[in-house]
Amino acid sequence: MAQTHAIAAAGPGAPLEPTTLERRELRPDDVCIDIAYAGICHTDIHQANEDWGSAIFPMVPGHEIAGVVSAVGSAVTAHQVGDRVGVGCLVDSCGECEYCQTGTEQFCRSSVPTYNGVGLDGENTYGGYSRQVVVKDAFVCRIPEGIELDVAAPLLCAGITTYSPLNRWNAGPGKNVAVVGLGGLGHMAVKIAVAMGAEVTVLSQSLKKQEDGLRLGAKNYYATSDESTFSALRGSFDLILNTVSAELAVDSYLAMLRVGGAMVNVGAPGNALSYNPFSLIAGNKVLTGSMIGGLPETQEMLDFCAEHHIGAEIEVISADQVNSAYERVQNSDVRYRFVIDTATLGHS
Repeated sequence: MAQTHAIAAAGPGAPLEPTTLERRELRPDDVCIDIAYAGICHTDIHQANEDWGSAIFPMVPGHEIAGVVSAVGSAVTAHQVGDRVGVGCLVDSCGECEYCQTGTEQFCRSSVPTYNGVGLDGENTYGGYSRQVVVKDAFVCRIPEGIELDVAAPLLCAGITTYSPLNRWNAGPGKNVAVVGLGGLGHMAVKIAVAMGAEVTVLSQSLKKQEDGLRLGAKNYYATSDESTFSALRGSFDLILNTVSAELAVDSYLAMLRVGGAMVNVGAPGNALSYNPFSLIAGNKVLTGSMIGGLPETQEMLDFCAEHHIGAEIEVISADQVNSAYERVQNSDVRYRFVIDTATLGHS
């Protein structure tokens, strides 16, 4: 066992405080990573507050991990000491089911989350708000040259969460794509969809981030608080990617789709959304959702982002700023992702 510095929540809603973790000794197929940066995802806050049901405490959040390999197990061939790597939302799965066999490990019934989970060995998992992590080699992705580690960290969740549905629904040249919300997920959706060749419109509650949206590559930016937006854009989009966790008037958004268009939800509001079935039937439209991608698609996303020089828009913070960062995320006061400099762990 190797001891490493971390920060953890002792119970639901408790402030994160410095602690130490015991990481397991390297197994033959393990990779030890010296974490350089860990992104703060809104999921971390929900989990630490136990908003989504039973959680495991003490909890070390963090599933947007970027760092450098410091040691490898005897059977590891895909990674070596000194490699720049990342870890996302999963650290293990059964490896045998139809989903694992087709590279969609996120659907494996035995998939193991990076934190707030129990591994196949029965041990609790602890995330990236720490100096080191030990992960099964198959769940470690290569971060290509061309992306700095700090802006790469959020790609391991926010990047793949938006890349996967854009990829699946063929965002690209000739496609009109709307992104609902310009936050941690939304700003990545804009960057990626633009790089794919789509014409992108941001739909946000107000115009306060309009300058940012256009700078990131969006051609248009509309305020959804203005009712005329929905009539002006009726039948405009091939794809609407909803990145917000707020309750929406779904029928109004579906009306903005072209015939055969799709609205994909990656944001998760606390209450159920409702819609009129005729909003779908009348135009052969699709209302669907999307999770993260599997490991092959995550690597594909990282390679794509490196090729197009895409990273997250970040604010780097020290470990002693995490609790205030949580408050700012909940107040939508970040543009657009907090990233922890893990070198500050153990010094706060």
